[in-house]
Amino acid sequence: MIFYPRTWLGLPVGRRFFYEWLCVGCLGLAVILPGALYGMTASIDHLIFDRYLRLNLRRALPDIVVVEIDNESIAKLGRWPWPRSVHAHVLDEIAKAQPAAVVYDVLFTEPSGDDAMLAHAMSASPTYLPILLTPQDSRGERAAIKPVAPLARAAAGLGHINFEVNSDGVVRSVALSEGDANTRWPQLMAPLARAIGDGTIKLHDSYSSVSAAARRSEARTFASSDEGRFLIPFSPLAAPYRKVSFATLLDGGVSPDELRGKIVLIGVTASGLYDRFSTPMSGTLGPMPGVYIHAAVLDTLLTGREIDPASGLVVFAFSLAPLVALLAGLLMLSPLRALLLTAVLGAITALCSAAALFGAQLWISPMPAIAGLVVVYPIWNWRRLEMTMAYLRKELQRLADEPYLLPETPRRRREFGGDVLEQHMALMAQAAQRVQDMKRFVWDSLDSVPEPILVSDVQGVVVIANHAAKRYFQALNAGNPVGKSLRAALGDLMFIKTIDAGDDADVWVRANWPAMLDPARREFSRLMEQGCEVRDRHARDLLLRYAKRANAYGEATGWIAGLVDVTALHAAERQREDALRLLTHEVRSPQASILALVEMERARANESAHTRELLSRIERYARRSLALADDFVRLARAESQTYELEPVSLLELMMDASDEVWPQAQTKQIRLDLQYDEHDFGHWINADRSMMTRVLVNIMNNAVKYSPSGTQITCTIEQDASPSGATPAQVRCTVRDQGYGIPAERQVHLFERFQRFHEAQCPEVGGAGLGMAFVKTVVTRHGGGIRVASVVGEGTAITIVLPAFDEASA
Repeated sequence: MIFYPRTWLGLPVGRRFFYEWLCVGCLGLAVILPGALYGMTASIDHLIFDRYLRLNLRRALPDIVVVEIDNESIAKLGRWPWPRSVHAHVLDEIAKAQPAAVVYDVLFTEPSGDDAMLAHAMSASPTYLPILLTPQDSRGERAAIKPVAPLARAAAGLGHINFEVNSDGVVRSVALSEGDANTRWPQLMAPLARAIGDGTIKLHDSYSSVSAAARRSEARTFASSDEGRFLIPFSPLAAPYRKVSFATLLDGGVSPDELRGKIVLIGVTASGLYDRFSTPMSGTLGPMPGVYIHAAVLDTLLTGREIDPASGLVVFAFSLAPLVALLAGLLMLSPLRALLLTAVLGAITALCSAAALFGAQLWISPMPAIAGLVVVYPIWNWRRLEMTMAYLRKELQRLADEPYLLPETPRRRREFGGDVLEQHMALMAQAAQRVQDMKRFVWDSLDSVPEPILVSDVQGVVVIANHAAKRYFQALNAGNPVGKSLRAALGDLMFIKTIDAGDDADVWVRANWPAMLDPARREFSRLMEQGCEVRDRHARDLLLRYAKRANAYGEATGWIAGLVDVTALHAAERQREDALRLLTHEVRSPQASILALVEMERARANESAHTRELLSRIERYARRSLALADDFVRLARAESQTYELEPVSLLELMMDASDEVWPQAQTKQIRLDLQYDEHDFGHWINADRSMMTRVLVNIMNNAVKYSPSGTQITCTIEQDASPSGATPAQVRCTVRDQGYGIPAERQVHLFERFQRFHEAQCPEVGGAGLGMAFVKTVVTRHGGGIRVASVVGEGTAITIVLPAFDEASA
């Protein structure tokens, strides 16, 4: 079923409106798809994500302490790098406080003489060391730069410290597992989070809640085989974690209680070493040292606050919802309300994205959806404005291009056309002038019609009568009909019969005459619209018919009654009937007499061969003349007489026709095969029995006459039921022979009068060429159709299609 907005929405829109609406919707999809699936809006997505994170005023985990290798420590302990013994002393001081774990965010990749001392200090507390993963080489492999062997063996765990830097140079995410196809390394904080999750490492403070969150994070992250990438929920707070200076800790200036049971992260923050990265908070806090980013990652893993980036399909589905809502609103809302709807949908999309970020820890960018809204609304309103202007221009131009039915007055040459609006105004003025001219022309045309025309209102009161009507009623001494009802003006007419309504309708109309002339009564007006024959007091036969007047909205506004004098037509019909009777009697009777005389002459025993040949020719010519007369009479009656329609079985008619044609078929040894559906016996139609039987006889007779001996004629009857009920069922009857066939260029003349075929193949076959014209006439008057399919040398198939009998409408 074709979707049509005019019927679905009840709006004054057309098919083009709907097609353009679909195109605008497809444009919105084309805008959303690159942003949702291919990250074309990534730069704006990052900005929106950063703005959202500024609202993330979360409380930092108190179990994390950062030991800064800051400018003060560099100034006191000397230039970097420091001897390994310095790091060993710091770890000894930390071990005295009994921390939960130590993360040393410093690369110890070169061997030193103090490695054994540092390894011994690391063994006092669970210490995690970083490795650095190099970029992929030409073979797709990555190298891991590990700590020296003694330190690696003493470490509780190793992990990479690589951050995911976006195209704008900002760190927003981290992968919990990186490497190549051969080896993968966890992020530095991942082994520590796993140890806390399984209870190997216990925190001094909020152990239960942190360990539970860590276990959930572990189940989500380490069970998967992918990188486990997530967005880091940075906080805009200036100092979210407890921090101490490396030099102060080394000098013993930090109380052991500050480190007891805590996770101690040691990293570089000195400006000269520049271990700093841009983050979403850099606009407020500046570049962030790497150790604080690691602290944020560890905090995220321990609290289960990872932000998962939504997949492209999820973003697409999320963006599709506001687009669909806007497209639906564009069909039903005014431009102002559609603008408000666009703004509301954009705000709701942004709020839903923020709610998913802070509520479900899922980042769904609102930018593809907003981009689709921003593109669709102006494009649609531009198209709607353009469609409106085009419609007005088209309608006005159509009115301007319509030819005047009256001569046009010369128009002055315009020097300047003006803008589009001025041109439309000129077309509107021209259209108004033409409407006035047309109104005058209609009045003049109505008065020039030679037949009486009466125009009434809905109640049947005559408001307009043309000149012919006034003259007609004056001739009847009935006065001016204007102001009278149609019943009063036409009540003196005598009813004769209805037009194609049947004898029962004639009886009913005669019983209600002249009340039938009142169009205000619906039971009468429908019959009067079909028309009826009446006779006036001067014995003139008239055809009276009503026509309903309607306005532009299809509402009835009145009636038009027309009188047509058919006296001469009836006289011509009577003359035609007389001619047919004359042809039937005066032409057929002599031919029949000739045939009788031929038979009498043949009864003589002494006729010679010459006499027999002469009698055969006389008989042939007489029979041809008789057949011509019969065919002509049948055709004339098929075209003019009224059919007596009744429910008949097309299968029964086909059997009767087969019985009539059977002797001719047997003479030529032609087999007649009748095929039909046994489950739908009958195939009923509403037809004139004698006429339809003659149609089938003619078709089958031609099949026998123009087929060689020993062939077969197949008669098939089928019924096509309409599955939707929108069209009535039909019965198809096909007569297929194996005869000589008809050339394609001559098939168009098959149903014309006096057309004969195959004179060369069958010179002995007679006929006037009126049989198929008779078939075409009868089938057409029964509301059916006929078609021919023929191939020279293979045969001909004649198919007639007739409406099936409908008991409900009978």
